Amino acid sequence: MPRILSQYVAFVEAVNYRLGRIVMYGIFVMVGVLLWSSVSKTFFLPSLWTLETAQFAMVAYYILGGPYSIQLGSNVRMDLFYSPWSDRKKAWVDAITVFFLIFYLGVLLWGGVESTQYAIQYGERSYSSWRPYMWPIKITMCIGIFLMLLQATCELIKDIAKIRGVKL
Repeated sequence: MPRILSQYVAFVEAVNYRLGRIVMYGIFVMVGVLLWSSVSKTFFLPSLWTLETAQFAMVAYYILGGPYSIQLGSNVRMDLFYSPWSDRKKAWVDAITVFFLIFYLGVLLWGGVESTQYAIQYGERSYSSWRPYMWPIKITMCIGIFLMLLQATCELIKDIAKIRGVKL
């Protein structure tokens, strides 16, 4: 494999690994927000912002953790069929199916960018009583989808290398 592809894979995987390890602790943010929601509803006035903040934190957690999950191979497969195959056959199937993922992520990113532009241009707000601006979470989603797209291309490069019998 050309050196630039090896460097690309190493760089993207390093970024996604570090970001994934940081975002992994976002679960504590969600727990903290939901705990405050329970405490405030029980002892004080209910907070308007807690449910939506927890939802935004969960979106960031899942979307930004997606590339890390792909990198670790934690995605769901039909192991009934997949596990008995040879590594080369697995690489062939993965190389073919990753094109569907890349197409899907490309369409998702395109729609996400348009939605983010709309949210910024018109100052889009949520319809809840708290009414937060939507552009921060939409930008986060676009970043996460973009990083997943980069990780998917890394997986394709690694599969092609495995098919060719080359080490990256």
